[in-house]
Amino acid sequence: MTAYAIAVLATTSGAPHPDVLTYIERVQSTFAPYGGRFLVHGKPGEWVEGERLGDIVMVEFPDLEAVHAWYASPAYQEILPLRTDHLPGSMVFLDGVPAAYDAARTAARLRESAAAAPPSASE
Repeated sequence: MTAYAIAVLATTSGAPHPDVLTYIERVQSTFAPYGGRFLVHGKPGEWVEGERLGDIVMVEFPDLEAVHAWYASPAYQEILPLRTDHLPGSMVFLDGVPAAYDAARTAARLRESAAAAPPSASE
């Protein structure tokens, strides 16, 4: 199942640190061997709810195993400090949903589970 690496990176004013530029120049070659490709790269996004957290980077991989292999790879680990030393942020890995995913079915399962759960002590 398709998986994603999503980063939310601090927004910087002015020119990025030279190490960050080197990271940007080299990062794509690190995930290409794992089937990764940019879907979003460094966009500020249009924040319609909540506080703006930073710029978004989203990379698609064939599966979660590929995401983990990429992140642990020597090629990526070599360049990672070029970004993290100068550009704070957060990254998350997650599976996508299958093509036939139906959120209403998920809600129905959650309702069934909640109905079957014993009442909490506060009820």
